[in-house]
Amino acid sequence: QVQLVESGGGLVQAGGSLRLSCAASGIIFSINNMGWYRQPPGKQRELVATITSVGRSNYADSVKGRFSISRDNTKRSVYLQMNSLKPEDTAVYYCYVDASNVRRYWGQGTQVTVSS
Repeated sequence: QVQLVESGGGLVQAGGSLRLSCAASGIIFSINNMGWYRQPPGKQRELVATITSVGRSNYADSVKGRFSISRDNTKRSVYLQMNSLKPEDTAVYYCYVDASNVRRYWGQGTQVTVSS
């Protein structure tokens, strides 16, 4: 059974930091891209950051310079370091992995709330 287990969300004051983690298990195929989306309250899901299998990363303009994505291929995990958090970063954050069977798998989501 495929599982993507997320952790690290929570409540933080503006200017603070959080580190999200996502560990994949049960995927028998190789993993290509990994990344994070978020869905703010009442809004559509939006891409936050992606990272390729060789470590190339891309970020949404709204988080550039504040967020950093990384991965550990041996642990089949992806991380999102979030610094200088703003109230507008409040959202449910979802990790995903793209496997070589051309399927995308999703985490269950973790709530990040930034208070002003």
